[in-house]
Order: sequence, then C-alpha cells, then structure tokens
Amino acid sequence: MAIFLTESSRILVQGITGSEGTKHTRRMVASGAQVVAGVTPGKAGQDVDGIPVFGSVADAVDATGADVSVVFVPPRFTKAALIEAADAGVGLIVAITEGVPVHDSTSAWAHIEGSGGATRLIGPNCPGIISPGQSNAGIIPADITPPGRIGLVSKSGTLTYQLMYELREFGFSTAVGIGGDPVVGTTHIDCLQAFQDDPETDAIVMIGEIGGDAEERAAAYIAEHVTKPVVGYIAGFTAPEGKTMGHAGAIVSGSSGTAEAKKEALEKVGVRVGKTPSETARLMAEVMRGL
Repeated sequence: MAIFLTESSRILVQGITGSEGTKHTRRMVASGAQVVAGVTPGKAGQDVDGIPVFGSVADAVDATGADVSVVFVPPRFTKAALIEAADAGVGLIVAITEGVPVHDSTSAWAHIEGSGGATRLIGPNCPGIISPGQSNAGIIPADITPPGRIGLVSKSGTLTYQLMYELREFGFSTAVGIGGDPVVGTTHIDCLQAFQDDPETDAIVMIGEIGGDAEERAAAYIAEHVTKPVVGYIAGFTAPEGKTMGHAGAIVSGSSGTAEAKKEALEKVGVRVGKTPSETARLMAEVMRGL
C-alpha cells in the first residue's frame, strides 16, 4: 500500500528530451517506475531509450494510458504544462520545476481545483514522490531506503533524503516532497489525511520550515483527525527575521512563522519535534520500536 503513487502508476514525462528530463527519466526507469511516454512539443515520433515521445499530453494519454505526469519544463512554460496535463485527464501531476512565478502557480492551481478534484498537483519546486519498491516520480534517489511503514511529508528536498536515509532500518510506505513555494498543490494536511487512511502506514514524519502558517494548520488538523504517531522537524531555528531562507516561502515576519512557534504548536497536539534532523530520526526510531 502507498499513497498517491503505486506500482500500477503509468508515468509520462513532460520535457523528456531536455537534459534534466532525460537524466531523471533514466533514473526513474532504473528504479522500476513505469515510464510509458514523454512529451515535447515538436518532437513527436522521437524516443528516449525506447520511450515514445508525443507532441501533446493528450496524445500521450490516449496512446499509453498514462495517469501520472512529471514536469521538467522551464519556469516560463510550467503553467501551460500543468494546465495541459490536467485538461488531458492526468490524475497526478508532479511539478519539479524551480522558479515558477507565484502568479503562474496560483493560476494553474486554481485551474486544476476548478476541474472538480480529478487531478492532484504536487509541487512546484519539489523533489517529487516515491513509494519505495513500487514507483518513483521525480528526482528522489531510489536507493536510500527500502519499503516500510513510515510515511513522510516534507517541504525540503534534502531533508527528505536525510530522513529517509537515517530511517532506512524501518523503510517508508511513501515519501512526498511537497515543495516550499508560497503556493503548492498538495499540503501537509493532504498527506497527513492520506497517511492516516493508509492501513500500511504506521507512523508519520512531517518536515516543515519557517514562514507561513502551514505547520500550525497541520497541527490543528492532527489534533482533530490523526491518531497515528507523528514526529516533526522544523527547519530554520537560526534564521534571521525578515530574510528569505532557501525556499521562496521561507520568510519570517515578526513573531509569525518562526520555527519555535511552529514547534510549540505541534508539541501542543502531541507531536514530538526534533531540534535537528538526526534527533527527529531518533525520535521516530523510538516510536517504531515501540509499535
């Protein structure tokens, strides 16, 4: 069992003929993912390592039955790529692209939401999603961890990899990198709900960071709806006020959005929060050994 992405997922890659698209397509295929098509306008009829390239997402879906799209296109084209994939009926879109204008992300998100909930967007500016041993859509290395019963949702790509590695003894059902931009398609709460409903996820790691109030809202959701143990980490305890750190959404203004405030909100609802990634991994290891 996994959330959002399984061994039956059929993946297409938008931007497959670009350097990043080609490189990561090969990595996804090597990890066992079913990559069935690529899309690059003007390059229909070509192939990448035997994977057929189509001129549009609709043509790729019609020919291959693809239901997941991984987007490796330049920022200025990302909005159009997301809308095209949603309009073609793709059920899961994973937008890896960094530097997408917030207005474009907002517009694409609104279009997708207006389609009636048929499409889930992860990202943009994210590492993607992996269900170890089943499928991999994005840039998360597949050899960090085996399958297991921990679910992970993270704003940070590198911290996703670190927690997966440090908890490799236990393994993961699914790890989702939701991205740290001010507007993203899938939230902490979406993943918390899915992991809560997944019978093969026993515990959840939630990685947040300074800026915004997503972690505080997640804490309120956990209090009302999540019965499985949750361990958290908030990146940015030493970040100075008013300075953007890393992700575009990671900016502290006054007392709002600080790591300490987020830590307190989570701890109030029973989430154990580590001060470092390694401490967070140790806390989760204690939880898993106690189950």
